[in-house]
Formats: sequence, C-alpha cells, structure tokens
Amino acid sequence: MSDLSRLAGNDFVIIGRAGVDFYADPPGTEVEHATRFVCHLGGSSANIGAGLTRHGAKASLVTCVSDDAVGRLALNQLDHYGVERGHVRTVGGEARNSLAVIETRLENCQSTIYRNGAADFEMTLADVEAVDYAKFAALITTGTVFAAQPSRDAAFRGFGLARAAGLPLIFDIDYRPYSWVSEQDAADTYSRAGEMCDIIVGNDVEFGFMAGAYDRGLDKARELARSSASIVVYKMGELGAITITPETEFQTGIYRTDALKPTGAGDSFMAGFVASLAAGHDLRDAVLRGSACAAMVVARVGCAPAMPTTPELETFLAEHPGPSAP
Repeated sequence: MSDLSRLAGNDFVIIGRAGVDFYADPPGTEVEHATRFVCHLGGSSANIGAGLTRHGAKASLVTCVSDDAVGRLALNQLDHYGVERGHVRTVGGEARNSLAVIETRLENCQSTIYRNGAADFEMTLADVEAVDYAKFAALITTGTVFAAQPSRDAAFRGFGLARAAGLPLIFDIDYRPYSWVSEQDAADTYSRAGEMCDIIVGNDVEFGFMAGAYDRGLDKARELARSSASIVVYKMGELGAITITPETEFQTGIYRTDALKPTGAGDSFMAGFVASLAAGHDLRDAVLRGSACAAMVVARVGCAPAMPTTPELETFLAEHPGPSAP
C-alpha cells in the first residue's frame, strides 16, 4: 500500500480517454427528434480531470485523440477546463475520437457511445513511459483503458511506473460492456488492476461483475480491502455507499436532488472524493462530499460543465438538509 498522505500534493496524473459529448438540446429532447445539439468535453477520465480542476487541483491527462477536427475540439475543451495535455498524443489513420450522443432526461435516457476504432485505445508504452510520475500526488484511471490493446499494456505499465515512484493508484472500475470482447476477459483484467490499487471505487453491479456474481460483489470489495487496497468505496445508487478499509467499514447515504439526467454522477463523485481527501477531510466526510458532487451534476446539464467548484459545493452542503439515512 502506498502512502495516501501524498494526496495532499493535489496534483494528479490521469490515464484515460478524452471524448466529446453531444447533448440533444433543449433538455428533455429525445435524440431521434433533435434538430440541435450542444457539445462538451466527454470521456470519464477527462471529466474527472475537469472535476478536479474545478476544485483547485492540478490534473494532467495521458491519452490519445484523433488527428482531426473532433480531436482538436477535445484538446480545446481540455484547455478550457485547465487539464494539462502535454501527454495527449494525436493519432492519424482510421482512429477516431470517442463520441457520445446523450439526452438530458431522467426517464429512459438514451446514451449512444461511438467507440469503434477509438483513438484512445492507441495509447502505447512510450506514451506512459514519457511521464515523470515522481512529481505527481497520485495516478487515477478508469476501467475503459484496459478494454483493448495497446492501451491495456500501456495502462498496466503506467501502474508499475507510478507504483515504483511511490504514487497511490486510484481506480474507478467504470465497466462498459460494449468495449470488451468478453465478460471473462473484463473480469480477469479488472481483478488484476484492482489488486494493484490503493483506492478502488465502483458500484454494486461492477463489483458483482468482478466477483462473478452480483450477490458476491460486497464480498469482493471486502476481499480487496483485506488483501491490497487501503480504501474501497462500494456504491449502491439510492441506497448510498459502503466504504471499506482494512480496519473499518461504514455506510453513508445520498443527497437527494431534482435530477435532470443519470449521467456524470460517477465522474463527479470521484473528483469530489479525491479532492476532499487531498484537502485533508476525513474519509467519511470525503465520501459524503463526493456524493454531494454527484447529486449536483445530475441536476445540471452536461458532465464536465456541470462539475461543481469547491465554493459551489460548500454552498450546496450548507443549504441542503443533509444526506439520507444510510
């Protein structure tokens, strides 16, 4: 286990994709009836980076984008949110940037993801080996980086280099079935990644998937906390979360809000949770602050632009009646 006090450095390297989200506009419009869309930064890793910078942290992204107008749009969006992109490489040929076409509505929300020949899967060993890990506070990644080669080997190489530099490894499971050739390949790969990480965040379905059965997901989370991880957060949607460490276990509720959409909550939770740990909040408070960030994002349009700043989070916490009973 790495020293989590290093998180106080508040400067994070994130391995994973930067995409573009197209939202049917105005909110409530179904994609098939849309005549207008608005675009924002997308991709789970890029969204986490945007969330961290909103909280005053530094974030550097390691990935690939397509060498075309859409890739340049993603780069411009990273600049807009202050996410450092010195380790973002452009790739040509048939590789294309990840795209999502999404609706801002809560019921039957459609999200169509275009990932065939995705540029971010072209990340190589050379991309991750060019990073000076020693200058960062932690490495963060999401599970999508492991779904295809050469990105998978590159991400594991990045894990090894970060660990050698003493960095805590933070892993958002983020299972997307459409990216994988088989469930077994995904489960084996996620288990391998989880065993290397210090902080693991996922929902009950994702942990159940790793365990091979939904009803064994909590057992899997507890096993990871006993064997390798310092912190495991087992999210259960409206039922809140169970946070597990080698020494203790506790449950927390959620902050209820008038949601507009279901997307973006996980990325916002991760950003708020990590930023709160970096700021010195205790573990329970950090989980609750991450939960509040998730509640704020689902009540706003978009993902990256919906990420709250720290002052916005403090206002929300001061005005909200508080989390639900766990």
